[in-house]
Amino acid sequence: MKQVLGMVVSNKMQKSVVVAVDRLCYHNVYNRYVKRTSKFMAHDEQNLCNIGDRVRLDPSRPLSKHKCWVVAEILKKARIYVPPSASVADNVSSGSEAPAS
Repeated sequence: MKQVLGMVVSNKMQKSVVVAVDRLCYHNVYNRYVKRTSKFMAHDEQNLCNIGDRVRLDPSRPLSKHKCWVVAEILKKARIYVPPSASVADNVSSGSEAPAS
């Protein structure tokens, strides 16, 4: 087996991620290349991967029933939107209001 590149689609498990790997296959009837996607479960020891990250997977021995890949490195981190916390928003809104006299 060889290394594959893919995108993390799920990180809801502890120390595991699901990675979607795309490949192009030639279709004999349509005479075109079509995109095929495979999903692999991979081991992420430090829980560093987030959804949307581009990762490289290395093959390994079977770690569980479905897991036989290990995240070798994170090639590109995804941009994740973090909404401001409610306490910061309350302080900003209360400070901008004029006091009633």
